[in-house]
Amino acid sequence: MPQLIFNMAQNKNLYFIAIIPHLSIREEVKQLKEEIKDKFQAKHALKSPAHITLQMPFKLETELESKLIEVLEGFAAKESNFQVELNGFDCFSPRVIFIRVGDHAPIIYLHEKLKEVLKCNMNFQEQDLMQTVHPHMTLATRDLKQDMFYEAWNEFENRVYKNTFEVAAIYLLKHNGKFWDIYKECKFSA
Repeated sequence: MPQLIFNMAQNKNLYFIAIIPHLSIREEVKQLKEEIKDKFQAKHALKSPAHITLQMPFKLETELESKLIEVLEGFAAKESNFQVELNGFDCFSPRVIFIRVGDHAPIIYLHEKLKEVLKCNMNFQEQDLMQTVHPHMTLATRDLKQDMFYEAWNEFENRVYKNTFEVAAIYLLKHNGKFWDIYKECKFSA
């Protein structure tokens, strides 16, 4: 019996669902992450592209991947485009530095609807779902040491960053064993 459990664990992949900005913003954010890596020795955030998380990482059996994509495409096809404004920096002291998102309301609304779809169509349990979302774009996270956090935050706290992008899709990201790949784009109706 232990062999069967081991085989089942091997047949799962790690995913998460997010909003991803267009390429030029992804490149700007990557440069900021690289700066943090070089100056403050925190590189974990470089393992994923710039994103706003809608559903935290979860494991799913390989054979359910196509169903998940179908569910996400169906969900996205009913959604409408909206704008996201990025404005300055903020933090979750003493480990996380991020780009601040302006109006949270459309992302929170999208997240609430996505939660219901994942519960109803993919049998996600409450403990598997992000119950609330605080929209942001992470630059430094878990490997930013506390003393370096204060040094980095001192540098970013009053720095200016402004940008806007249109959200026209949600994305399924898949972990490849080392970092997160953008795996599937699920486009909105318009």
